[in-house]
Amino acid sequence: MAEVILEHISKTYSDEKMKRPGSKAIDDISFTVHDKEFMVIVGPSGCGKSTLLRMIAGLEEISDGTLSINDKKINDLSPRDRDISMVFQNYALYPHMTVYDNLAFGLRLRHFSKSEIKKQVIQTAQLLEIEEELYRKPKTLSGGQRQRVAIGRAIIRRPKVFLFDEPLSNLDAKLRSQMRIELQKLHREIKATMIYVTHDQTEAMTLGNRIAVLNKGKLMQLDTPLHLYNSPANKFVAGFIGSPTMNFLNGTIQNKNGYYFVHEANLCSFNLGREIPISLKSYLGKKLMIGVRPEHIFINEEEDITKAYDCKLEIVAFENMGNEQFVYLSAGTQNLIVRRLPLEITEVGKRKSISCASEKIIYFNEINGMVINVKDETLGLLESGYQGING
Repeated sequence: MAEVILEHISKTYSDEKMKRPGSKAIDDISFTVHDKEFMVIVGPSGCGKSTLLRMIAGLEEISDGTLSINDKKINDLSPRDRDISMVFQNYALYPHMTVYDNLAFGLRLRHFSKSEIKKQVIQTAQLLEIEEELYRKPKTLSGGQRQRVAIGRAIIRRPKVFLFDEPLSNLDAKLRSQMRIELQKLHREIKATMIYVTHDQTEAMTLGNRIAVLNKGKLMQLDTPLHLYNSPANKFVAGFIGSPTMNFLNGTIQNKNGYYFVHEANLCSFNLGREIPISLKSYLGKKLMIGVRPEHIFINEEEDITKAYDCKLEIVAFENMGNEQFVYLSAGTQNLIVRRLPLEITEVGKRKSISCASEKIIYFNEINGMVINVKDETLGLLESGYQGING
């Protein structure tokens, strides 16, 4: 059993030479990684995710807060005494050793017998499907094989917790996809607690049981992948999770024989229906922001006078991705992105009628970027294990 608990963890770098207060790389973060959970920490470069992982590993000192594993405080324990293994971005293999010796190295330091070492090396190699590479040296291996060896060296002694610091970032796209599947399978087979850091939201969404989203050293939201996508806590999470990114528009809610969201430049308006939630009525005539996923905006290719559409916008570009198409519509100084099934001919320069799935619109306070709650999600949030900012 290995439950990792972070309570009000902070990391401050002092700036004595400049005689300025220290800057916080990690700012009061609290959450729990449950036993056997695959937790992913995601965020843009410089958000503090690798620093947080290194603090868990014992490679960075904790300035404030308490770090515990199974209710035992480990703040002052050395890295070797924490029973944690870490896989780095750059593999960190010994180039002069064979794969076998790289895998066996940690067991030899712990004075395992030769027979036990051989048994565990072979079992680990079979698990990672590198048994045929045991007597090759790292320079003769592909990137994917080297990463498997690095993972194997971490798992061979079965520590309490596995830490991964962007382990797939050096691999090409096809190999990254393959390794994501392998990591999922590995987690199921060894049933271990894993904490995985990445800047790649695709990795986060496909690997994590839950995802912690960081920005500027702060925890923005902690939730399951689907709840992060469908119910973001703020504009940052909404814009970071999802590709293509969410469309954001500034404007006001107006009542014109029914309620409408009207774009600030009056280039488009979305019909919200005859009635809106009470929390939105307080924003009538006031500035706010909406977010709409690209798959929730629809283009009418042929005019149909029997149907009501929200507005007309000009197509300025499109991208064919094979199984889907991204269409860019001009909305003044910004473009709206639409995701749809691919069409052979998309007429750039033409104005097209569009409609929006109004029930999928997410509303944001324009000042602080927080989501305006328009429906009672209390039950759903409790079931999902939702945590907002800092838990």
